Amino acid sequence: MIPPDNHVHSEWSWDTSAAASMERTCRRAIQIGLPGVAFTEHVDFTAWGELDRIPSGNPAIARRERVHPLDVAGYQASVERCREMFPELRIRSGIETGEPHHFAGSVAAVLRTGAFERILGSLHSIVDNGRLISADSLFAQQDPREVMRRYFAEMIDLIKGSDVFQVLAHCDFPRRHWPAAQLGEYDETEFEEEYRTVFRALATSGRALEINTRSPLWSTTLMRWWYLEGGDAVSFGSDAHQPERVGARFDLAVDVVEAAGFRPGRDPLDFWRR
Repeated sequence: MIPPDNHVHSEWSWDTSAAASMERTCRRAIQIGLPGVAFTEHVDFTAWGELDRIPSGNPAIARRERVHPLDVAGYQASVERCREMFPELRIRSGIETGEPHHFAGSVAAVLRTGAFERILGSLHSIVDNGRLISADSLFAQQDPREVMRRYFAEMIDLIKGSDVFQVLAHCDFPRRHWPAAQLGEYDETEFEEEYRTVFRALATSGRALEINTRSPLWSTTLMRWWYLEGGDAVSFGSDAHQPERVGARFDLAVDVVEAAGFRPGRDPLDFWRR
């Protein structure tokens, strides 16, 4: 059974190219047999807002020149148009909230503007030297292993500090840019304690973990850690930023998730569960 793609971006996300298209993504999803997609557009912020939980030291928000607010009305109209065009495909509305534990007030304001069915929580940036900055950008100046450990520690704060999201997205995001030429291939087992601590906190909160197929595909061992730490649900996400990427590598991801002990539900749109 092919799972739904619960992490997809369209032309409404600030970091997509001119090739992004919600309509074309839906056509591609139907072509490859997906039962549904969730368009989880980026919600990131360039300034601290009212009721945000600003980290100690009031750090500057670095390197977000391209970020712009989500056009909620335009996005929702596009979702409704695609639902009418593709009734055979279950289309969920959604957002991917960046650092929601810091931007609590700003995220809440966005959520009040419309009905979003799928909310992802993600961590792209951590505080360093008075700046909230993309974690992977620190690899060139600092020990990448220590950067990853700081990232995982901040992930715990995100899980404990925000309850707005249902799915934790790409919980090892900086891994995408791991300096393999310098340090060799990324070794999940080197960070087993950190992964399992994150998984334990997420499992306790009752939320789902995403297997993200845009990132280096996780091992069955890593997914098994999620199972052993009490994880109940797995969400599949391609993190597609162009139509051709929707559902990418889901065949391999399904094999990994099944081998770790998770199975599809009766409803093909459900999370996979233990």
